[in-house]
Amino acid sequence: MADEQVSIDPRPRSWIDRIAQIFSDEPTDTKSLLELLRNAEQDNVLDTDALSIIEGALQVSQMQVREIMIPRPQVITVSAKNTLEEVLDIVITVSHSRFPVLAENSDSVIGILLAKDLLRFALKSGVKSFDLKDIVRPATFVPESKRLNVLLREFRETRHHMAIVIDEYGSPCGVVTIEDVLEQIVGEIDDEYDVDDDSFIKKVDAKSFIVKALTPVSEFNEFFECNFDDHEVDTIGGLVLQHLNHIPERDENVTIGTFLFTVLNSDSRQIRLLRVQKLDSAPLAETEAE
Repeated sequence: MADEQVSIDPRPRSWIDRIAQIFSDEPTDTKSLLELLRNAEQDNVLDTDALSIIEGALQVSQMQVREIMIPRPQVITVSAKNTLEEVLDIVITVSHSRFPVLAENSDSVIGILLAKDLLRFALKSGVKSFDLKDIVRPATFVPESKRLNVLLREFRETRHHMAIVIDEYGSPCGVVTIEDVLEQIVGEIDDEYDVDDDSFIKKVDAKSFIVKALTPVSEFNEFFECNFDDHEVDTIGGLVLQHLNHIPERDENVTIGTFLFTVLNSDSRQIRLLRVQKLDSAPLAETEAE
């Protein structure tokens, strides 16, 4: 019987091939690999940025969605019952490109709204009726335990950029985007519309700001050089709720001190996003929209 022939690929494997092999083989020891790469960086064989990206790529294979997702209280959503003008206002104000869409009478997610789809619809002439459900795209749901490298591969294969994260009971608990995953590899990716994660505040013009409801009162005071009391409430959303005495609907407003707070986004449990406008002087009494 003739000896079995063994085919050997003479081509040397690149470092990219080796990294790909690491992901596919589920490595049990990355410590020695990282040590080798760090030695290469010290010997100027590998630059610092390249080492950081490789370390990030290795870390992604060990992380789960729950570690980087945007928690549900911080997610800006739109409702299927919103009018075209209401949805446009949210999209323009927040400047995100994708929004989870909630059912008309519940907090269940029925799809994802792409801002570009809405703008195409808004620019059409002769449109007499608007139903948000007609232009939403199907939502992708992923468990919070899914590994990031698996999620990244699925994002690439499906060409989706956002997924709804669900907990062990199947309830939505947050969202995750392809940008969130890539930031674990290449570092923070900022764009001109990002609100600083530390301050939660974005300036619109000299007297108008977009403020996340979860902004600590102390941080709001520091940013605006004011002195709201933070003994009874921790967040600026809590302060607004304290003055309104109910969960407000969109566009409700209240004047506190020299600031007009307008609700941009809320649900049946809490406020999510506010527009804050500086007034020229404090009014004689606080007012509330009907």
